[in-house]
Amino acid sequence: MIGQLLLCIFLFQTIEAKHGVVPMQPLPIQLPQTKWLTLTGGQPEVVADGGYSGFFPDSSQSAFDFALDTSILGTILYCNLHFTKDNDAFCVPQINLQNSTNIDELFPKAAKTYNVNGRDINGYFGLDYNAQIIFENVTLKQNIFTRQGVFDGAPIVGPFQLLEDKNGKPTRLWLNIENDLFYKQHKISAESYLLDQLKDLPEFISSPEIGFLTALRPKLGVSKTKLIFTLLGENEVEPTTNQTYASLAKNLAMVKSFASGIVVPKEYIWPVNKARVLQPATTLVQDAHKEGLAVYASGFANDNTLSYNYSFDPAREYLQFVANSQFSVDGVLSEFPSTASEAIGCLPHNQNASRAIKTLIISHNGASGDYPGSTDIAYQKAIEDGADIIDCSVQMSSDGIAFCSDRADLMKTTTAATLFMDRSVNVAVIQSADGIFSFNLAWSEIQSLRPQIESFFEGDLIRNPANKNSGNFVTLSEFLEIAKTKAVTGVLIHIQNAAYLASKGLDIVGSVSEALTNATLDKQSTQKVLIQSDDSSVLLKFKDNPTYERVLYLQESISGAPSQVAQDVKKYADAVFIHRDAIVVASDNFAFNFTATVPALHAANISVYVGVLKNEFENLIFDYLSDPYVEIATFYSQSVDGFVTDYPATANLFARSTCTSDGALYSVQPMEPGFLYEPEKVAEPPLLSIADVVDPPLPAVAQNTTSQSADDSASTTKTPASAPGPKSSSTSVTSTSSCILFAAMVALLNIYA
Repeated sequence: MIGQLLLCIFLFQTIEAKHGVVPMQPLPIQLPQTKWLTLTGGQPEVVADGGYSGFFPDSSQSAFDFALDTSILGTILYCNLHFTKDNDAFCVPQINLQNSTNIDELFPKAAKTYNVNGRDINGYFGLDYNAQIIFENVTLKQNIFTRQGVFDGAPIVGPFQLLEDKNGKPTRLWLNIENDLFYKQHKISAESYLLDQLKDLPEFISSPEIGFLTALRPKLGVSKTKLIFTLLGENEVEPTTNQTYASLAKNLAMVKSFASGIVVPKEYIWPVNKARVLQPATTLVQDAHKEGLAVYASGFANDNTLSYNYSFDPAREYLQFVANSQFSVDGVLSEFPSTASEAIGCLPHNQNASRAIKTLIISHNGASGDYPGSTDIAYQKAIEDGADIIDCSVQMSSDGIAFCSDRADLMKTTTAATLFMDRSVNVAVIQSADGIFSFNLAWSEIQSLRPQIESFFEGDLIRNPANKNSGNFVTLSEFLEIAKTKAVTGVLIHIQNAAYLASKGLDIVGSVSEALTNATLDKQSTQKVLIQSDDSSVLLKFKDNPTYERVLYLQESISGAPSQVAQDVKKYADAVFIHRDAIVVASDNFAFNFTATVPALHAANISVYVGVLKNEFENLIFDYLSDPYVEIATFYSQSVDGFVTDYPATANLFARSTCTSDGALYSVQPMEPGFLYEPEKVAEPPLLSIADVVDPPLPAVAQNTTSQSADDSASTTKTPASAPGPKSSSTSVTSTSSCILFAAMVALLNIYA
């Protein structure tokens, strides 16, 4: 099985405010340089912590091999060393084997309690078992329960198995002796193992115990092994000196007497407060460099809790440590070493670097991952972050004001539930759930609300609460003025629910046309104008303006398009927006295959825009290694024409990188379905059909009576005959006691959040 897993080498190829809001702090980006700000001026090291432990079981052979296959040339393998009762050694993430192995299944009643440096730990320990049991019976498993476990059952490995790679070439090895004092108390000697049993000492030996390092140092002789002092949590006590690690970090001259470098948790360097906002850097790196100490930062993982400054982009965290204008750490210990590699080896250290990739970057409600979507501040951030096209999904107020908001239902994107819970209704032609709809509120009522950031995941992936209600709503005219003033490449105007709005006397098509004319965007070609809709009849309304690009929004997943259907799409649209699963079919959160969607549409000369891209790792299938750049690289390899994203900054970094260039220090390769893991077969989505494309003509716009009163808009009505209904349902608008109760609950959550 391991042999098959190693086929994943093909995945990569390594070539070498308002309202008290806390603003996002800009990252200090360093201009291109010929010399890194490390101790020696050399490139920072990538240290694979337990191998590629973010994907495979920590310290398994597969994890170590995959780290070498997918990371930058010269990546160091980090083995946390523990010992058997007969003084053999093996790699495992911590002294207690219970969470990272199957040992409790083999010996369900054999747990013991040991005092380790003054702390009682109950579990299973290597010193209670001989080497034969550890290496032949015990297997490794993923010890982070939010990660997939399909590779559990890997055998335990020792340092001897890591001295060479699978091609017989010497590796760079780092051994960490975590608990020497504990093992000495039980008559097991880490020192004798290193000096007497290993045929060659590793390049790095580290320990959090000063006594071990000072005793080992004079015995190394002419060896070039570097001794590294590992600092643990600031309030933890080092057992030799009985001083806290925080106090030892202030006595670097003493550390230099027995070590050539230090490993520190990353928070020692860039602290993060409880609100997950980056604080000013400490001077630890500069102070250590003055003493001649190298500094390695630990604790990096793509699925860790990140500072909100990084916008859930793990590569930006590495850049903060290696490419800021003040210093660079000398290495990073990472559970996802390929992401560290791309930050060091191919991502630009200057967001204004020349752009190698011309694929359009299209915002989704502005930079809606950082701020409430469709607000002035979200659009400003999207422009600053490098979006080519900023977007406005047009909604209508009951009195005919066109404004930008993701959808007609304002429940999740505004504070509407706090003021208008009695206006919650059901409009089945738009959505199955009850909602508070913009077309039932006057513009003055909408202006009384606050925007609200929308999170799609829970826990640590909730989007920045400090920005929860930042920014202001913008009308369509104001949006177009922002685009013109900032001279963006273009705008995308998304028109939804045109037929239903016409039945309520609201002419969304006319409002958009008028706004574009008033902004003089209808008679120019300097800025792109993209008109997007899921309704072919809406797109037909704009066919007579050759400067507009029409985009058909495909709501459902497809696996391709017959030639004739693609030609029919071309009658209405120049491009299509498709969801990610119209390109990559997944099974059990692993990639199953690529569809024929992009080539089928390209054959008809139709551009393809894919979205919505989100940085949060839970939004990514496992093949992307919790790394948004691997997803972007994959869609780029499929020749899409645009990325639609909540986080334009990430797409912009990719577009300005050398990550897809021949001869780059490091190259991010697109994932290939089935190479990492072959999931169960799953049916592909259907092909695009004519019924998915062609819609009935738009009805005439009825007389607008919806602004008469909120009560009128909330009463039960039937859809006028002139307004086409949904493909398989009728339209009803009903207030219910259950929706009022739900809205009340949402209101309370908003009040006390």
